[in-house]
Amino acid sequence: MDETLAIELRGISKAFGPVQANKDISIQVKRGTIHGIIGENGAGKSTLMSILYGFYRADSGEVFIGGKKTEIPDSQAAIDAGIGMVFQHFKLVENFTVLENVILGAEDGRLLKPSLAKARKLLKKLADDYEMDVDPDAIIEDLGVGQQQRVEILKALYREADILILDEPTGVLTPAEADHLFRILKGLRDEGKTIILITHKLREIMEITDTVSVMRRGEMTATVKTAETSPEQLAELMVGRKVLLRVDKMPATPGDVVLEVENLRVVDDRNVERLRGIDLTIRAGEVLGIAGVSGNGQSELLEILGGYAKGTGVIRVNGQQIDITGSASVARTRRARGIAHVPEDRQREGLIMDYRAWENIGFGYHDDPKFNSGLLMDNSALKADCVDKMERFDVRPPDPNLAAKNFSGGNQQKIVLAREIERNPDLLLIGQPTRGVDIGAIEFIHQQIVALRDQGKAILLVSVELDEIMALSDRIAVMFDGRIMGERLPSETNQGELGLLMAGITEDAA
Repeated sequence: MDETLAIELRGISKAFGPVQANKDISIQVKRGTIHGIIGENGAGKSTLMSILYGFYRADSGEVFIGGKKTEIPDSQAAIDAGIGMVFQHFKLVENFTVLENVILGAEDGRLLKPSLAKARKLLKKLADDYEMDVDPDAIIEDLGVGQQQRVEILKALYREADILILDEPTGVLTPAEADHLFRILKGLRDEGKTIILITHKLREIMEITDTVSVMRRGEMTATVKTAETSPEQLAELMVGRKVLLRVDKMPATPGDVVLEVENLRVVDDRNVERLRGIDLTIRAGEVLGIAGVSGNGQSELLEILGGYAKGTGVIRVNGQQIDITGSASVARTRRARGIAHVPEDRQREGLIMDYRAWENIGFGYHDDPKFNSGLLMDNSALKADCVDKMERFDVRPPDPNLAAKNFSGGNQQKIVLAREIERNPDLLLIGQPTRGVDIGAIEFIHQQIVALRDQGKAILLVSVELDEIMALSDRIAVMFDGRIMGERLPSETNQGELGLLMAGITEDAA
C-alpha cells in the first residue's frame, strides 16, 4: 500500500441507464497537493466526486484512502474516512449561526453546551491558522457568499477532514474573495491537507494546482503536472481539438440608441429595493456588459427588461417607452418590440424540460404565420425550423424529438440561443450565456454574440465571469447592491479595479 497517496481510484465505472457517466476511471492524488479536475459538461467530474463522497455507489471499481481500501456507501462514511466536500451551492442552515452550522450533525453527546464551547475554541484556532476570519455568532443569511464558503470549509475541518473537495468554488466570488480562497487553500496544503478542485476555469487551474486531471466523455484522458502544461493544451485535451481561448472581434461601431433606462427601481415581494435608480443606454452594434457578483440586482434588471417583473422609472426601446407597470408588461409584448431574451436559468425560465426540442424552439414565437396553417399550428414547419437551427448551432444530438432534459447543459443553452438569436432582435438580453457550459461550446456562443453585434444589434450581457465580460463587452457597467457603481472601457480597466467596484468600493471611497 502506498501511504504517500491520499486517494487512489481504480477502475471506477458508473452508468445511469444507457448513459455511461464514468468509464473505468483510475486516478492517483498525492497527499499534501492541490489536484485539479477539469472537463466539459457531462464529462463525469461531479459524478466521480459524488462517488468519492458517498452520494452515489460505483457500479465497479475500488477506492483507496491513505493506501487502504475503503468502502464509501454514504457521506457519513466519507466524513469518517477524512473527506470533506464544499458544494457549489452551500449546504448551510440560513437562520442558524456560524457556530451552530459548524457543529450540526457532529455534536458531542446529548448536551449542546459543551459542543458549542469546544467548537468555539477550535473555530478560533482554525480561523487564526488559515486566515478565515468569521464571527462565530453571526447568522448565515447576514454573511456574504465569500464568508459562507469559509464556513463550509471550517465545517469540513471541524470534522477533521484531511481531504477537501471543492466543486466550482469561485463561481460566486469576487476576484478579491477568490484570491483569499486560494491563500486559504495553499495554507491548508502546506499543513499537509489534500485538496481536489473541480473547476472549468483554466486560469484557476494554472494558478493554484500542482497536478491536473482532464476528463472527456466519462473517461480520464490525461493527468499532468500543472507546471508542465498550458491552458491551450488543457483545452485541447478537454475538447479533443484546438480551441481559441480568446474572442476575436473588430472594434465596435455604435449606431443609434436602442435601449434607454432612466431611474429604474424594483421592489421585491419582501419589500426590499433590488434596483435603486439604474440609468443606462445601449446603442446598436455594441455589447454592454454588466459585471457583478450574483444577487446584486442583475437578475431583476433582466427580468424587468424581459417583461416579467414590475418597477418604476422609464425604459425606452428605439425611442418608444415600454410599459413596466405590469398591465402590458409581458414577455410577448417585449418580443413584439424586438427584444429577445436568453434568461440566466435556462432550465427554469428558458425551456420546458419535459417538452421536445422542436416544441422548445417554437416557444414564444409559435404564433409566427410561417408556423401556422389556418387555425392549427403547422408542427412539421416547426420541426423543420428546429432541424435547421440545430444544424446551424451544432446542437448534439441533432434530434428535434428529444426532450430538453436529455440534452447536456451546453446543448440546452444552444437551443435557447438558437431560438432567440435567429429571430433577428434589435436588443438581445443575455444572462450568464456560458454558465455550466464546456469550453468548446463557450467558443461557439461567444462567436454568435459577436456576430449579432456586428449585424448592428444592441446586446445587454450579464455574466459573473469577469473574463467573459472583459472579452465580449465594448463597455462594462459594474453593479453592486442594486446600483451601477461605475462604467469602464475594457481597454482602460483590469480585473482588480472591476473587483473593487463589484465589492462596492469606488475610488472616492478608497
